[in-house]
Amino acid sequence: MTHYDLLLIGTGSGNMFLDKRFAGLKTAIAEEWHFGGTCLNVGCIPTKMFVYPATVAEQAEQAARYNLSPTQPRIDWAGLQERIFSRIDAIEAGGRDYRSSDRQPNVTVVAEHVHFTGQKSVRTASGEDITADRIVIAAGAHPFLPPVEGLDPKRVDTDGYPFYTSDTIMRVEEKPERLVIIGSGVIAMEFAHIFAGLGTEVTVLARGPRLLGSIDEEASAEFTRVFGSSHTVLHGAQATAVSVDDGEVTLTLEPTGRVEEVDLPESITADGVLIATGRTPNTSELSVDAAGFDVREDLRLAVDEQQRVLSGGEPVPGVFALGDICSPHQLKHVANHEAKIVGRNLAADVAAGGPGSAVEEDLATVNHHAVPGAVFSSPQVAFLGMTEQEAREAGHDITVKVQKYSDVAYGWAMADDPGIVKIIADRRTRLILGAHIVGHEASIVIQPLIQAMAFGQRADEVATEQYWIHPALPEVIENALLGLEFDED
Repeated sequence: MTHYDLLLIGTGSGNMFLDKRFAGLKTAIAEEWHFGGTCLNVGCIPTKMFVYPATVAEQAEQAARYNLSPTQPRIDWAGLQERIFSRIDAIEAGGRDYRSSDRQPNVTVVAEHVHFTGQKSVRTASGEDITADRIVIAAGAHPFLPPVEGLDPKRVDTDGYPFYTSDTIMRVEEKPERLVIIGSGVIAMEFAHIFAGLGTEVTVLARGPRLLGSIDEEASAEFTRVFGSSHTVLHGAQATAVSVDDGEVTLTLEPTGRVEEVDLPESITADGVLIATGRTPNTSELSVDAAGFDVREDLRLAVDEQQRVLSGGEPVPGVFALGDICSPHQLKHVANHEAKIVGRNLAADVAAGGPGSAVEEDLATVNHHAVPGAVFSSPQVAFLGMTEQEAREAGHDITVKVQKYSDVAYGWAMADDPGIVKIIADRRTRLILGAHIVGHEASIVIQPLIQAMAFGQRADEVATEQYWIHPALPEVIENALLGLEFDED
């Protein structure tokens, strides 16, 4: 048995806080996969590096809207992969080398899976027992695989089996000519745009009537309308069985009952299937029940506002968690924020003496207010704060404004490109409660609203007490803010 002062499980955002503050600790880092975690290797970064050329290709094909001759770009799939992953893989290797080298003499990298055997003990896949005074759990999440007759979960993401998740689809040797995507959430919509933009015949199987069904209903409906006008989407559809014959996949389809009067084919065929039905926190894979840690209904590890892991509702001394394994937001920027909180609180805990000895006043609290997110599909989607329904259910007297991109001059320049900005505010306090954008560069356009909501700036002040560049696209934000109706002071 080997004992450490600190054990870190996972090297995504969890690898960020381990700096000179902890240089004197004997530390183990358990990482069975790639250094850098989901975002660097199979998530945020490589997907956007595919999204951008897909968007360029899509725009080239739609050039006639702007009185230009459209073109059909030829895709160098191998070259695209090489450009993207030569950079990604070098960063991954650099991170691993740094933690494993002589530059980190007090750090030991345990390059295998570990699972808990007690509150402060784990066992590696090779059978080594490890204990630690303090533990940080940052082990992320994994793709969820729905039960489908004929689908072998153990073979998904393996060579020669044409069923993929976001973990492997970007590294397929040949771009599929026909791809079925099961799912209609963020991951599904980004990959549908990537592959359709790069010339693959994509069919999306959506169980419900709307795509991106977890966001604001009006924004979801607008995205569904625009996306569905140029992509093949089978609403109210589910795959009940799959079979593979000579490399070709056949999916048997049935209605889900969530959409009235659906007209579905009995089956469809494709070269590959992408399963994009969400991600599940890695709590069961770590056997956290053996440690007695609390787990929420959605399988997230339970933590308090200081990111301390809970057991029986109380913080476990010296045990912290961050990121997708515990966070209500599976977003890299949220995990990075939580890593900063863990770093500050872990340092305070170490300075105080024994595990759990830091006083509450010395501990930082996580901030999950004004958390934004984006979907890099076609069109883009960005969201912030409450949906309209959530705001009403919370008891707010709300004012809502929906502004079209085509209402401002830059929208005219884009040939009345589709897009909306929806802002929800409290009629009395004039504070922004939520914002939802569907359209060109939504992930950028939303930033003034993130700042306003984060710093408690009144919507009317944001609209009237600063310059808005004319005729830039953010004028659609200005006009939406000006359209909100507030109570008289």
